[in-house]
Amino acid sequence: MAKKTVASLHEGSKDGRSYTKVIKMVKSPKTGSYIFDEQMVPNEEVQNFFKK
Repeated sequence: MAKKTVASLHEGSKDGRSYTKVIKMVKSPKTGSYIFDEQMVPNEEVQNFFKK
């Protein structure tokens, strides 16, 4: 049996590539320690996420 590569299984679906996982370090107002804000945002909105 021939093995299929993983890339060939996702030929038709390209929706996952239109989003980027972004991580921003934010200071918590309650404790004063830093927390990480992780979100999946569309590629066009990445710059706007970091401007906030």
